Amino acid sequence: MSSPGPASRPSTAKKRPYRKPAQDPARRLAFDALRAVDERDAYANLVLPALLRKAEQDVNFTRRDAAFATELVYGTLRMRGSYDAIIAACVDRPLGKIDPPVLDVISLGAHQLLATRIPTHAAVSATVDLARTVLTDGPAKFVNAVLRKISQHDLDTWLEKVAPPYEEDAEDHLGVLFSHPRWVVSALWDALGVWQPEAAGRTAMEELLAADNDRPAVTLVARPGRSTVEELRSALDEDATEAGRWSPYAVRLAEGGDPADLRAVRENRAGVQDEGSQMVAAALAAAPLEGRDSVWLDGCAGPGGKAALLGALAAERGAALVASEAQPHRARLVARALEGNPGPYAVITADGTRPAWKAGSFDRVLVDVPCSGLGALRRRPEARWRRRPADVANFAPLQRGLLRSAIDATRPGGVVGYATCSPHLAETRVVVQDVLKGREDVEWIDARETLPGVPHLGDGPDIQLWPHLHGTDAMYLALLRKR
Repeated sequence: MSSPGPASRPSTAKKRPYRKPAQDPARRLAFDALRAVDERDAYANLVLPALLRKAEQDVNFTRRDAAFATELVYGTLRMRGSYDAIIAACVDRPLGKIDPPVLDVISLGAHQLLATRIPTHAAVSATVDLARTVLTDGPAKFVNAVLRKISQHDLDTWLEKVAPPYEEDAEDHLGVLFSHPRWVVSALWDALGVWQPEAAGRTAMEELLAADNDRPAVTLVARPGRSTVEELRSALDEDATEAGRWSPYAVRLAEGGDPADLRAVRENRAGVQDEGSQMVAAALAAAPLEGRDSVWLDGCAGPGGKAALLGALAAERGAALVASEAQPHRARLVARALEGNPGPYAVITADGTRPAWKAGSFDRVLVDVPCSGLGALRRRPEARWRRRPADVANFAPLQRGLLRSAIDATRPGGVVGYATCSPHLAETRVVVQDVLKGREDVEWIDARETLPGVPHLGDGPDIQLWPHLHGTDAMYLALLRKR
């Protein structure tokens, strides 16, 4: 009788015992935030704080966990374009064929491997455990295989491999290197060429795109008449703060500083506000006008940062502020930001293109219009992947309508400020030029004169701020006077 074949022999190999995946609340929270951004079009800066507040109810969830989860979320979103190119080189299928939750887990692992100091084995092991927790063992094996390929090179080496040569396609090259869509690179380059023509080459573009990927400092505003820069700095370790570079009301916190620790913030006498946003409000308040200066309007007031600063500045002069916002939930945020303002104010819910006020009612009017948000990619990194060129065109009628209404709302001799958080030419200077065509009742004010000492604002009369030159969001401002 023949001996039994190998298949019939009993196995003597010991099976590896099943290991329950380790629970990692920080990585799980980061995964949940990415899924909310992908599935619900949520903004990370809105969904992440809510997830953190819920997680912090667990006594075992530390501030270190919160900081790590925040870095994972924002770092992965900022570098998603670069990571996608690297992941695509490590898989045998188009990225569109990979289930989005699986791709999110891989992207989180790629960020740990390529942009943090976490040891390779720990990054891979922890991410595979996350995959086993939120997916199943099958996709977890795929995640493991892809991450091991990614771990073979550092980020610079990978980018050299996957980015097209600069000489063949400069926009694509920079887009992959700095994780921006090609159309955004092109739009930013066009704008930089108009505002900084002497320094709009490759080096300047790399500095701008790199600044978009930097984690922005938390900047506070000391609302005048209610708080001071000195109060905010003395309430913390002064070594952990610095005064703003341009705004006399700004204080920058060191990494890890928590605004909620400050009594002035809790009492609404100070708040979190980018320095560029503060500069826009301060410039409108400083613009010269003719005649009375008693009633101001913030025509697109949500979520309330500029309105709160304008309200405080108006109160110092005995002026009143009307803050108008079209969306009721954002109007409630404005009301909350203005609580305790020392001067008279009113918050109303109204469509700025169909105003609820009489023409010529206001001395100063600000419209910070809805836009693509390309100037705030540091704070909303997912916007670069969510926006499309068509979105810029879609905003155009609203932006023009709001500016026309703002001019109509201003009395002769009064001042209008048109602002956007975008440097895209089609949302900034082009809008103002189009609205002013054929109008004899409006003239430009040189906005540079309202921000003395601030360099790199362009040739005027309007101004453009830049992350890499000013350390602010890329705010645009045009100041106009009604004749």
